Amino acid sequence: MTAANYRVDLRSFDELSARELYDLLRVRVDVFVVEQNCPYPELDGKDIDALHLRLLEGTQLLGAVRILKPYEPQDPSKIGRVVVSPAHRGKRLGDALMREAITACERLYPKNPIALSAQAHLRRFYESFGFVGTSQEYLEDGIPHIDMIRQSASEPA
Repeated sequence: MTAANYRVDLRSFDELSARELYDLLRVRVDVFVVEQNCPYPELDGKDIDALHLRLLEGTQLLGAVRILKPYEPQDPSKIGRVVVSPAHRGKRLGDALMREAITACERLYPKNPIALSAQAHLRRFYESFGFVGTSQEYLEDGIPHIDMIRQSASEPA
């Protein structure tokens, strides 16, 4: 899949149609709850204030990322719920999602670093985008995670 095969859509929660929200939540539950056998509260209240970046082919959801704005002016923006539809894996869409999410964060919050909580086995993947670990591994919902941060393009490393 190349850049010509998907389009990027960035919307607030309220801008998503009921069907778009259903598709987004379904792929997240299919992957994070069912596939990873991890019962956790997917509906955590953060989606309402988040921006939702989606990769689409027509109306079909290929993957998505949730972006949380900084709480305070000096706080990082946060990337979370990075997910690629199981039917579209192996097409480097995770790379595309991260590039698009970083671009969005840098455009919207240019002076803020970007943070994420990575599943530990994906550490190298996130490091390839300039993220560095800021914590020891810890268990979140039974899965090893690590906190990571990426300095903004306008912030010295």
